[in-house]
Amino acid sequence: MQTSETIRPDRIQSEGSMHRRIGLGTVHAVQREKHSYICFCEGGNLSVQFVTDEIVRLKVFRGSQADLTSTAAVLTQAFRDVPSEFVEDRESFTLSTEKLRLVIAKKPFQITTFTSTGEPAFDSSVIQYDEQGRYSCTGQADAASHFYGLGEKTSYLDKRGERYEMWNSDVYAPHVPEIDALYVSIPYLVHLRPASVYGIFLDNPGKTVFDMRSETNAFSLHTLTGDLDFYIIHGSSLKDVTKNYSKLTGTMPLPPKWALGYHQSRYSYMSQSEVLELARTFREKEIPCDAIYLDIHYMDGYRVFTFDPDRFPDSKGMMTELAELGFHVVPIVDPGVKQDARYSIYRDGVENDHFCRHLEGEQFIGEVWPGKSAFPDFTDDRTAKWWGKRHEYFVEKGIRGIWNDMNEPAVFNELKTMDLDIIHKNNGVPKTHEELHNLYGYLMSKATYEGLKEQLQGERPFILTRAGYAGIQRYAAVWTGDNRSFWEHLEMSMPMVMNLGLSGVPFAGPDIGGFAHHASGELLARWTQMGVFFPFCRNHSALDVVRQEPWSFGAEVEAICRDYISLRYRWMPYFYSLFYESSQSGLPVMRPLALEYPDDAHVFNLSDQFLVGEGVLVAPVYRPSMEYRTVYLPKGIWYDYWTGERHEGGRHILVHAPLNILPLFIKAGTILPETAVSQHLMGESSPELTFNVYAGAGGTSVFQLYEDDGNTFVYQTGAYNLIKFEFLEGANQLSLRYRYQHRELVGSGEVTWLIRLLHVPFTPSRVLDLVPRTMEEFDLARTGWAYDDSAGELLIKFSPEVTEGTIEIS
Repeated sequence: MQTSETIRPDRIQSEGSMHRRIGLGTVHAVQREKHSYICFCEGGNLSVQFVTDEIVRLKVFRGSQADLTSTAAVLTQAFRDVPSEFVEDRESFTLSTEKLRLVIAKKPFQITTFTSTGEPAFDSSVIQYDEQGRYSCTGQADAASHFYGLGEKTSYLDKRGERYEMWNSDVYAPHVPEIDALYVSIPYLVHLRPASVYGIFLDNPGKTVFDMRSETNAFSLHTLTGDLDFYIIHGSSLKDVTKNYSKLTGTMPLPPKWALGYHQSRYSYMSQSEVLELARTFREKEIPCDAIYLDIHYMDGYRVFTFDPDRFPDSKGMMTELAELGFHVVPIVDPGVKQDARYSIYRDGVENDHFCRHLEGEQFIGEVWPGKSAFPDFTDDRTAKWWGKRHEYFVEKGIRGIWNDMNEPAVFNELKTMDLDIIHKNNGVPKTHEELHNLYGYLMSKATYEGLKEQLQGERPFILTRAGYAGIQRYAAVWTGDNRSFWEHLEMSMPMVMNLGLSGVPFAGPDIGGFAHHASGELLARWTQMGVFFPFCRNHSALDVVRQEPWSFGAEVEAICRDYISLRYRWMPYFYSLFYESSQSGLPVMRPLALEYPDDAHVFNLSDQFLVGEGVLVAPVYRPSMEYRTVYLPKGIWYDYWTGERHEGGRHILVHAPLNILPLFIKAGTILPETAVSQHLMGESSPELTFNVYAGAGGTSVFQLYEDDGNTFVYQTGAYNLIKFEFLEGANQLSLRYRYQHRELVGSGEVTWLIRLLHVPFTPSRVLDLVPRTMEEFDLARTGWAYDDSAGELLIKFSPEVTEGTIEIS
């Protein structure tokens, strides 16, 4: 958000138009070090370090030695001793690994990376700095360039033609395209062209700028403080680059399954009685819900780690009653600690030097909700552990999830954050807040996650954060902050969450219904329809706006919300399997079509549709009073989920979508598991699973189902099931193979699988080893098969008693 800080005299020429720029100039020599290469240049030096055979790190430095310490965003275990070759000729130096070649031209300076197929990827002839130590790097682009990533940003999916600052900011003003600095800064840009794709991660937690606007055939990176230290991440496809970026910054750990359910929040549910009444209403109305959030009014004078004794006289008893109803409670925790000598958290923080200070030693005090407050210095591991241990207060009450807010950090002053000259301890390497600003929320979430994990002794914690930096996925889910109940914000949330996914953050979502302003019933219905397909699914609203619980706008909207929330719960085996895949590979759960169809020009900037996994296409209605919308279907065969109508892909279609219908399409070849709808996800899973198999694709389709206990970390020691399904389609024969690749989930018991094979292209006469039954007999039988000729639907029921098997259909 624009504040007076933007026009400080020492910042107004941040891109160097009035300052002398110094380029690296002629490359004199390249020297091989133990784990890197040093390029000695006329105007400075460049460290080249191969992290993997597809990731190279470039760091500009002056002096004789490069400091190759990384920020907390980068996994130290990502660095490997990569075999590489070094060749010099008259014009250039060439450094290469098995999959990557990097050529450094001597004069004039130019650095180009080449993929394993020999295609040029990153290409830069301009790396500069000015007298104030501000760096810039310009990369080549062309008319076919498309840009993605950059985390939580407004505007469309493709960021070509945009310019963005990375500076975590508390933005309550409407999130319009002109506002570029929001709560989460992930300085990671993906550049996609027809012949190559790569990502650039600029590992600098100070203020940086990504500019895809100023030059037609170029883009540039700028640092306003700190180093020009960036990683170029290569791969053979956008998917591969996404996976490789996750190798560098980590993947999301599996959250507790209840965190994938529907969550209800408001600023604020004011009392214990109101919270309990809310929970009972959900159960009476049979609207599934797993979590209720407590905003700042639950606290005693907004003091963190307290409950107001008048509003919540028996907070532990309330938690017990809510747990019996199947609810988790997620209280908000801000970093600001009220300056109050009688308050034990503040007193302990002062006595043990846990709060941020100025260089002269004076404690920083900023105004936030409690009034004058101190802020923990999370850059100090000692303070992070102290903060984490404070969460035993919540764990003893039965709380398993925490909501970190105001952690940009937000302060009620002109800067909107803490003073930039604050000195952070940074574990013995002191740095200013200006240099580390974007890491503050990340480090708070890390401290919260690790502290809560230790206190829970084997249970998975859930952390939700407003602010973050690259790598935040290792500790927290992200919501997109204080949006508005505007149709434009419903629309904007799609590209925002898709780009977060491409930036390594798969567990994300907006406030359903919008936080500020007044929602309407139509808006809530449409937003809920869309929101149940986002990875993070929470309805949240502000203090001074109309309530927007699912029943707040009458019977029609309530029924729509119930139906779509129930659909999310019915599809939970599919969602949970996608979360498992993401935890292993880094691929997002919610995907832009460009990820799956990178050769389709129609999808490069397709911002108002998305995929859930590979085979589910969601096309929300995001304008009021509209019952039709155009949907683009990429190549393949697609089925309307509601009507079963078959569509050829590679074209646009017009879809009728009255208020109760969300345009939803399933690709032929998709295997979509579902289960019985439950009111929450805390109990035992249903012993019956249904697998909806959509025929018509030809060839082989694959899906992996993942199962564990949904709550603990025992899956890390092998207590889980992983089942691979392969669906093969021939001319007059179909087969479905299954194989337990891992089967160690204790207590899973006997299960029954119902295979629902849709759009069968012939009338089956035989299903191997199973008894044919009438439709009436089938409903009562434990095994067998039946065919509904009118629907073209084959039903097969059996219990998988062996670790692998094949169902042949002819």
